[in-house]
Amino acid sequence: MSTPWFGRFLVSLPFINTAGIESDDEASARGLVDRAIVEADRLNVRYLELRGERAVPHERLVTKGDAKVHMRLALPGDPDVSWKQLDAKVRNQVRKGDKSDLTAVWGSHDLLNDFYCVFSVNMRDLGTPVFGRRLFAAILDAFGSDAELCVVRHGDRPVAGALLVHGTDFTEVPSASALRAFNSTNANMWMYWHLLRRAIERGKTVFDFGRSSPESGTYRFKKQWGAQPFPAVWQYYVRSGSIGDMRPENKRFSMAISVWRRLPVWFTRIIGPPIVRGIP
Repeated sequence: MSTPWFGRFLVSLPFINTAGIESDDEASARGLVDRAIVEADRLNVRYLELRGERAVPHERLVTKGDAKVHMRLALPGDPDVSWKQLDAKVRNQVRKGDKSDLTAVWGSHDLLNDFYCVFSVNMRDLGTPVFGRRLFAAILDAFGSDAELCVVRHGDRPVAGALLVHGTDFTEVPSASALRAFNSTNANMWMYWHLLRRAIERGKTVFDFGRSSPESGTYRFKKQWGAQPFPAVWQYYVRSGSIGDMRPENKRFSMAISVWRRLPVWFTRIIGPPIVRGIP
């Protein structure tokens, strides 16, 4: 990954929930790390980042295993059973959504504009550069029927949306958003219940909510659905600077985040994609 603003990085893999070394034995894992380090030196990157779920022993890697966790929920085979397993507060919020004139629609490219409209507004409000619309179009193309969009509408207006990717036994949500102006409708909670139902209906046994920082707002949101934390073990070969240089919690980004939140959404859709593709 390379941009004039942030420098060069070697990351596995930057835009998905989990990646890292895949091997059948320790010797193979070590060989892969050795070669990755050679590539990091050749490409003159600031650091190599391996985003795995278990540590690979290597004297040149620095392990940081507490920054993120994977939040996953074991699914029963019946939506009714899943509903009964939910906390009473969660069920009440979903019921409030039932009374808010919400509808959920499922599709692919036909819903991309509605999804991206919600997603880009939410990313602007969070102070985060938005992925390009073309990235989501490419995902829908590449995964076919294993990828789909859910859009929640309040009347005729899209107010929440999510991208689902279905694996062999799991469903994950790489991206989901809801408009803050419609928080009173409980659209986000209502949508997530429909996402869980969709995964169960497709015969999946695990729902992957994605990564979160422990005890953060998103962590608590996922925890209330019954999701449990699983280790996200990130290892680094650092050539210059420090591991925390590119993390959003770095104080040097606070001013940029504050300014970004004030930009027009149309403008963030133009300048966001070239920026975010260089942020590991």
